[in-house]
Amino acid sequence: MVLYDRIIVPIDGSAGSERVAVHAAALAAVHDAELHGVYVVNAGSFAGLPMESSWEGLDDMLRADAESALDKVERAAEAQGVPAETHVLEGTPSREIVEFAERGECDLIVMGTHGRGGIDRLLLGSVAEKVVRASKVPVLTVRIEGGGDDADEHAVEVPGEAAPETPVESPAEADADAAADSTATADGGE
Repeated sequence: MVLYDRIIVPIDGSAGSERVAVHAAALAAVHDAELHGVYVVNAGSFAGLPMESSWEGLDDMLRADAESALDKVERAAEAQGVPAETHVLEGTPSREIVEFAERGECDLIVMGTHGRGGIDRLLLGSVAEKVVRASKVPVLTVRIEGGGDDADEHAVEVPGEAAPETPVESPAEADADAAADSTATADGGE
């Protein structure tokens, strides 16, 4: 059963976003799906600049950032042998991502989240959270906290590559396993 035919991966080029592209490409490979990389130029964030500012160079700079970010998607797709298309959109990122996914009949949105909470999320907002709330298309979030420093600990297994002989458990997983083991033996079960 194939669940996904068209997967969209919105990417902003931030540290750790390559991990999201690799994850999306691996999913596309498993499901024999096409991958759509999307970069949204949030031109509204520059609307407050005085007209004297150099608008000529600003658009070029934003387009160069988009191409650089989308290159990560293309490289990840090529490594997996997955067909990929890239798209540069303009507008409010969450709105453009949702509209693109729904208009393009995509089956899944795979996007990164920094895992912020509390006051940081309140002040900074979260594009991923807005997409999750607004989208009719399922959304898979990939945590990219720490700018990708811990990417090896949470590496995506790519089809065709050998899995590590000993899986690495996070401390939380080890604690949960220990709790489950003690529960199982406390009542006499195994």
